[in-house]
Amino acid sequence: MNIIIKSFNRAFYLDRCLKSIENNVKGNYDIIILDDGTPSKFIEKLKIKYPNVCFNLSSQVKEKQLAIESNLKNGTKIDGFKIPTDLWKITVEKSDDYVLVIEDDVWFTKEINLNNIINQMILYKIPLVKLGWLGNLNDEINFCEVKDLSVDLKSVIPKKIFTSNKFIMNLFMYNKYKFFTILYKLGIVDNYTKNKYWTLNSILMGLYHKDYWLSIWKDAKGLVDEKQQLRNAAVWYHNNKKVIFARTKEEVLKTTFQSSATGSYHKGQEEFDVNRMNHILNEAWYNDEFDSIENYPKDFSNDYIKKFLDKENHPDAQYQEWFNWAEKFRQQYRTLGAEID
Repeated sequence: MNIIIKSFNRAFYLDRCLKSIENNVKGNYDIIILDDGTPSKFIEKLKIKYPNVCFNLSSQVKEKQLAIESNLKNGTKIDGFKIPTDLWKITVEKSDDYVLVIEDDVWFTKEINLNNIINQMILYKIPLVKLGWLGNLNDEINFCEVKDLSVDLKSVIPKKIFTSNKFIMNLFMYNKYKFFTILYKLGIVDNYTKNKYWTLNSILMGLYHKDYWLSIWKDAKGLVDEKQQLRNAAVWYHNNKKVIFARTKEEVLKTTFQSSATGSYHKGQEEFDVNRMNHILNEAWYNDEFDSIENYPKDFSNDYIKKFLDKENHPDAQYQEWFNWAEKFRQQYRTLGAEID
């Protein structure tokens, strides 16, 4: 199998991710980094630290590196919505049958043998095993039948989930011709109905059969469209009703709520620039001052981040403004039921 890590300009988190794999993940796998513009000196240091890891660069690396430089010099915003979906899809197409596709700010917290998990995926014809879910099982509790499948896994089978062909699911997900609105008025669906479809997908913590991952992402063209992904997942499930989905009994992956790649998806106080913070921490990491596994397996402690932001004392990356931004980010997910340190 392949562990594929999507990466952009957070070498200090990518190092944590790779160390966690090195220390926790058993089995036969190759690691492939798909980088979209991390400054070259950070990539070169990572290559030295992890000589067996393959680094593939997107076609827009130079453009993104210049965008980072422009942001640091002039405060120009980085367009975080333009992403290399073609590189992701080509890499998965060329991969072995099973792929774990994660991001640079995700890390393993417990030991896991991926060979064992894949053997069970083959045996039970499982297209997706979730390794992390942010401590949030609300959708599973409300919309699924959950049973012990093995020592490692629980089966998660959606209950009463509406699926159809692509045309109908397109009407449903995007409310074309008021299709969803009509169903809502008839009492067939409610505001929580679309949450059911997340039982079929995992944005950044799922071990997939590659054909299923490709079916979910096949229409993506440089953008992440979650409705599109859920539509594709529903169509695939409509055609493959006999399969089951699963998750590990224990959550083994964790992600951060203290940083983002660009800030495009997580707006906050205008006084805070997440790219400036990432630059400060990247530089400290590059100079061997920043420990990428501080406070592991939890995320970096607030006091540790404060130490570096206070030392730099940049007006666009003050500790209090960062804390306010991060707390707003965390609260968005707490509202959805996620467990946040």
